[in-house]
Amino acid sequence: MIEVFRSNVEIGHGNVRLPGELTVPRGCRGTVVFAHGSGSSRLSPRNADVATRLNHGGHATLLFDLLTPNESTQRSNVFDIRLLTDRLVAAVGQMQHEPKIEGLPIGLFGASTGAAAAIDAAALLGDQVRAVVSRGGRPDLASHIEEVAAPVLLVVGGDDTVVLDLNREAAQRITAEHELEVVEGATHLFEEPGTLRQVAALAREWFTRWFAAS
Repeated sequence: MIEVFRSNVEIGHGNVRLPGELTVPRGCRGTVVFAHGSGSSRLSPRNADVATRLNHGGHATLLFDLLTPNESTQRSNVFDIRLLTDRLVAAVGQMQHEPKIEGLPIGLFGASTGAAAAIDAAALLGDQVRAVVSRGGRPDLASHIEEVAAPVLLVVGGDDTVVLDLNREAAQRITAEHELEVVEGATHLFEEPGTLRQVAALAREWFTRWFAAS
């Protein structure tokens, strides 16, 4: 078992307070802020699994709700990329002043529509974000994808054919360092045995590489 510090936090955005959990392993090298999509919350088992594996790789993680329970019942909010982006930007700003991780490089991990928010937030924040990973994401929905300076890793299931095509098209619009990794045999949610572990390994390697470069 690794030694970690866990704390409940609240991300403030306007008059909204969004609950989250910050996990900081001993001797961590950077912080990864998660952006959920498709109405998921900080309790998403898939992102929680990836976060735990990142913790074991020496990275702090922040899992937080981008939407309130009431907001998440309205499907349109899931696709309100600007709203999700604004809240992700607020979360990054707050993490920059969190005592246990202050001064460490920050990366973003986005899933589904959260990936579009992660890309747009990285574009808006410039060198405040050192790396971005998208899992089964919708980077095609990002408004500022051409402006991203942070390295971007797109991870898509090989059997998630529609989203894979969207990612291939989106990758052509990214001018920053980027890679597209296809996990063979995986569908959109990476529910197949071993596929989510591959996602976590790819993400851990990507963040470790670019955090060290910073």
